[in-house]
Amino acid sequence: MTAEPTQDAVPQHLVVRTVAVDHPGDLLDLLPATAPLAWVRRGDGVVGWGEALRITVSGVDRFADAERAWHQVLRHAVVRDEVGLPGTGPIAFGSFAFDWHAPEPTAGGLVVPRVVVGRRGGTTWLTTIETGATIGAAPTLARVAGGREPVLAPGEVVYADGAVPADGWRDVVARAVGAIRAGRVDKVVLARDVEARTAEPVDPRWVLGRLADAYPTCWTFSVDGLLGATPELLVRSDRGLVTSRVLAGTIRRTGDDDADLARAATLAHSSKDLEEHEYAVRSVADALAPFCSSTNVPDVPFVLHLPNVLHLASDVTGVLRGSGAVTPSSLTLAGALHPTAAVCGTPTMAARELITEIEGMDRGRYAGPVGWVGADGDGEWGIALRSAELGPADPHRLRLFAGCGIVAASDPAAELAESEAKLEPMRYALGSD
Repeated sequence: MTAEPTQDAVPQHLVVRTVAVDHPGDLLDLLPATAPLAWVRRGDGVVGWGEALRITVSGVDRFADAERAWHQVLRHAVVRDEVGLPGTGPIAFGSFAFDWHAPEPTAGGLVVPRVVVGRRGGTTWLTTIETGATIGAAPTLARVAGGREPVLAPGEVVYADGAVPADGWRDVVARAVGAIRAGRVDKVVLARDVEARTAEPVDPRWVLGRLADAYPTCWTFSVDGLLGATPELLVRSDRGLVTSRVLAGTIRRTGDDDADLARAATLAHSSKDLEEHEYAVRSVADALAPFCSSTNVPDVPFVLHLPNVLHLASDVTGVLRGSGAVTPSSLTLAGALHPTAAVCGTPTMAARELITEIEGMDRGRYAGPVGWVGADGDGEWGIALRSAELGPADPHRLRLFAGCGIVAASDPAAELAESEAKLEPMRYALGSD
């Protein structure tokens, strides 16, 4: 584990320069085809490329280890930030495994890019992160722009069963329902994977662009080969305010507006889905409480409309305790929140044990937090349960993932249909229509 990079691991100080730049168009258009980093929603966010430093962690203390290493990097950094917004100055993108016992390198960690371009509101900035240099002339986009190669379609895509065939996954859900009715857990979240093989090597920018266009209200992300668009915000920390968008309770859309309005009303009054949602909201509120001087937990959820599904959603908000350097960082909050009942179940340890027992695959990073953290600790972290993982050994192969919350009233056939609905965004992103 390299959770505490020393001066030997960082041969020279990081030199960081952030300047305002003119609007460059779509942030995703700047990315190179190789190892793009992205966290974008509705045109705002941050993208990056290159690698100035990597922090790899594992074990039960992986979030705390990553934060300690990140602070050590910052202590040795020379920074000139001429913009002063969340996401400017030094920034690290990160993804973490669902479970503490995941082996390196699937356990995850932080990546500090060499170039970052960000946008917030009407302000766009450029950050360069170098080693062994002094701060010189202001950088320009023309000098560091990453996205020059044409974006290529993946061609024909062939899908195959993942770790558990579709029929077998219904049996897995039935086992989980049995365990819930026997009193082992109140709720468990089961994941399903599907393999995709493409005729041409996968260009991550193709996937990201299609996801961002089709799902603009989601957070489109790319970190270390993990690609996706999540509607679920684990936590955002922004100048002392914290927000978590909790999703639990789902129904598939029909494509007919009137029918979908009726479905939204059905979802909003479904006792099964409201029970599932309440577990998820309560787990987030309880995890945030020690860090906040006040919190706001909505009494009832709203219905979030996405192109493929409708979700019960609640935005839990709070005011962080402390000020300045003693305010808990977004990385600390992500570690405290993960795994919520929306991605694991409740009670947490019992749900984890049941997942290990019946799911039949290693969750790795796809069911863990993904996002970014800045030098001031602010940042945004999502849940990567709806995503695809591009393996470095085979650029033609991806694993697609989706997850479903299971409670006592869950029906295995309905949960399989829900998993198919949640796989639709990634299937669309790989398409060429």
